Amino acid sequence: MLSISLSRLSALLLSALLLPGVLTAQEATITVKKSDTISIAIKPFSGSDAAIASKVVANDLDLSGLFSVGIPERANFSVGGSSGGGSLQGVVTDNRGGVLLQKTYSGVETLTGQHGIAASKFAFVSNRTGAKEIYISDYDGANQRQITQEKAISVAPAISPDASRIAYTGYQSGYADIYLIDLHSGARSPIMKFPGTNSGASFSPDGSRIACTLSRDGNPELYIAAANGSGARRLTRSRGVESSPSWSPDGVEIVYSSDDTGGPQLYRISTAGGAPRRISTGFNYCTEPSWSPDGKKIAFTVRQGGFSIAIVDLATGATRVLDQGQDPCWGADSRHIIYSDGSTIMLMDTIKGRKTPVASGLGKVSEPSWSR
Repeated sequence: MLSISLSRLSALLLSALLLPGVLTAQEATITVKKSDTISIAIKPFSGSDAAIASKVVANDLDLSGLFSVGIPERANFSVGGSSGGGSLQGVVTDNRGGVLLQKTYSGVETLTGQHGIAASKFAFVSNRTGAKEIYISDYDGANQRQITQEKAISVAPAISPDASRIAYTGYQSGYADIYLIDLHSGARSPIMKFPGTNSGASFSPDGSRIACTLSRDGNPELYIAAANGSGARRLTRSRGVESSPSWSPDGVEIVYSSDDTGGPQLYRISTAGGAPRRISTGFNYCTEPSWSPDGKKIAFTVRQGGFSIAIVDLATGATRVLDQGQDPCWGADSRHIIYSDGSTIMLMDTIKGRKTPVASGLGKVSEPSWSR
């Protein structure tokens, strides 16, 4: 699809511009400080899909937070190319006209050491049809489509890192079970149907396992299983309710919420088992944690009157509140988050504080999950 190819173009262009000497014969060095933005211009694209190509690439580079899109006379770099007939070619030039990057794109490999967000997708819940159903969208809100048609409650979607599968909690049987959808074939199958509650699946970073909450042994506890639901292994043992697991980027720990000591708090536990450790946040009510892909931060929901989005720095323990809302989820760049404010899924640059609505007009929306 053109939109996917354009997002891939943006992701690779972003990577090329951030690395010193990438794909250039002159070994040019571009130094980017944390507070800097790169000035870039979008040249007119050629081809039958030129108009949409220019618009999508400009939007993707702007939303990254790393670029300021301006006029060619004042820009350090320019991006152009051709698009049409399913083919897409991009060209990056410097302000002297030298070609830094010229390539036809069929895929993306992020070269910065961290993945970008331009080719990612997110899943979320909407009650637009009168029942809670699962939807999927490109990261910028384009190409939204309804995935489930159950006319029953479908919630807690978890999109796999490669955006090929969605696990979710469905009540089609009258009870909470976990289902898996293959987004390529559309095939749907139940993978967790133990007696009691089966809910809140979360994919491991490599997509091979899931963590979830099961009450098969009485109390709602965390379990780890293969992505097809086999081999479920109990992870926690407490008197409280454990929920909302999120994996560390190396797959060796899980952060989750538990009310074992009263109001829900955040804990981290080894995926091999053992004693959990509480994460100090300074708040009495903490739920829905999301571990950043760089391993440094956890975003979560706090309640202080209403619900708000907060981030805790794991190295310093410093916590800051970003905005009102719930259900935060990190993007692959560990810079952007998406979350719900009730009627809108918002995309936020956590460094600049810039907010962009990416899903609205769909009734009540909640529980976004972002691919890598």
